[in-house]
Amino acid sequence: MKKDFLTVFDLSSEELFAVIERAIELKSGKDAGSCPLIGKNIGLLFEKPSTRTRISFEAGIYQLGGNAIFMNPADMQLGRGETIADTAKTLSRYLDGIVIRTFTHAKLNQFADHSTIPLINGLSDIHHPCQVLADVMTIYEKKKTIRGLKIAYIGDGNNVCNSLIEAASLLAFNLTIACPEGFEPDAAILENSRAQAQSEIIILRDPREAAGMADAVYTDVWVSMGQEQESDTKKDKFKAYQINSKLLSCSRKDVMVLHCMPAHRGEEITDDVIDGPNSVVFDQAENRLYTQKALMEKLILK
Repeated sequence: MKKDFLTVFDLSSEELFAVIERAIELKSGKDAGSCPLIGKNIGLLFEKPSTRTRISFEAGIYQLGGNAIFMNPADMQLGRGETIADTAKTLSRYLDGIVIRTFTHAKLNQFADHSTIPLINGLSDIHHPCQVLADVMTIYEKKKTIRGLKIAYIGDGNNVCNSLIEAASLLAFNLTIACPEGFEPDAAILENSRAQAQSEIIILRDPREAAGMADAVYTDVWVSMGQEQESDTKKDKFKAYQINSKLLSCSRKDVMVLHCMPAHRGEEITDDVIDGPNSVVFDQAENRLYTQKALMEKLILK
């Protein structure tokens, strides 16, 4: 039976940790030159522009011996009114797996309902699970543990934040989220995650309190793709939530600074922090490659 990865909760805590450990093995060079996906075709169906997601998946598929086929919906019959169901059924006859980066999570669910091949969420409006795989790997790689750590997420309660909440529930790290009123993460995801969590998942307003003694401080852009019309109003509400040296002084001296990128420097994070000694943002970006390779091995070779 095929297995999809649409949210972090599509993996158990054991499966999630196994993917992270396998990603670390792949990064170390273990099995270098092996091509487990030889003869496999993986589709990349992207409605949204991308740097890290597209390139890391294409490179990873190639390194595993597979063939990546990039698909722009505007160039397909989807752009002329063909149904998602018909497209999913057809692509299932050609491909061995598919990565979709889309605006609405409902499209992913609909596609998954009609697909007979593994489906990976490359980003939707509600979840960004592939990003969080790389985040967790980066923290574990640097700290040699993740259970019991305090992670502070400061900024918009967006898709990255939602997926981080699910990861906290599964891997038992403490997550403190600081955001302005009205910009909290998805309430249903928060409730479901808290019900299963072996750690604390807290929402508060004060970013300094959230950053207090944190092992890692994480932020993302204040205005996500598709929300540009809210840009000026939203930025005004987030000014106090910038990750800068003053805020970072509240955390541990060896605090890690994370950002899923792209970064709007001077808005949610300052140059001196993102380029500073505590920053691991480019390690994060690199680790997208290894976690996604490990994930594709798990789903497509199952």
